[in-house]
Amino acid sequence: MAEAPLTPEERAVRRVAVGELGDALRDLVDAAVRTEVDDAQLAAAAVAARELAGRLRARRRELHEIARVDDPETGERWYSPVYGPGSPVAPPLVASDTPDGTATGRVTVGKPHEGPPGLVHGGVVATLLDHVLARALRAAGRGGLTATLTVTYRRPVHLGVPLLLTAEMGETVGRRTTAHARLVAEDSPEVVLAEAEGLFVALRAEQAADVFSATGRSVGAWTTRS
Repeated sequence: MAEAPLTPEERAVRRVAVGELGDALRDLVDAAVRTEVDDAQLAAAAVAARELAGRLRARRRELHEIARVDDPETGERWYSPVYGPGSPVAPPLVASDTPDGTATGRVTVGKPHEGPPGLVHGGVVATLLDHVLARALRAAGRGGLTATLTVTYRRPVHLGVPLLLTAEMGETVGRRTTAHARLVAEDSPEVVLAEAEGLFVALRAEQAADVFSATGRSVGAWTTRS
């Protein structure tokens, strides 16, 4: 059975707790992918991790339920794998946006998201770019799902380097909107490491109701809005 909705005050308190757990779990993930402890210690850590998982499963959401700390009308997802404070797999990206259709993200990617040795996985680069593109559109009131994403990888993206992502909305025709984003190192902003062009299509209200019906919630961030 779904949990009762939280009041704004309760949600703020829970978000702090969710974020603290997320921080601890991201630290654990980083430790897990970098450890060289002996086999006995690995086995003991596995037992402890399973015990913790059991504690957290004592009360949990169904697969399609939306977390009570989320706001699906604005697109706030606290367990997003890209930026979610509660997600153990998020880099995490710290993003901001403006109503004129621009978005900015800052992130330092670590070992859990490594592709070639010492480099950020290309799929993670694409994910980060996709998020700032979509965020720029939502900030301007243009909801939508990604229809196409074209990523150009210009230079290797190194782990442990503070990165800056910027995105801006392009043209809108009906329910379709384009956007462009780029990724640079904060200390070398003149050198483009990767860039992306995205096409996003906003869902009609009836489409959104069908797509997100399993959540049992009103989801507005991906629909057509003025």
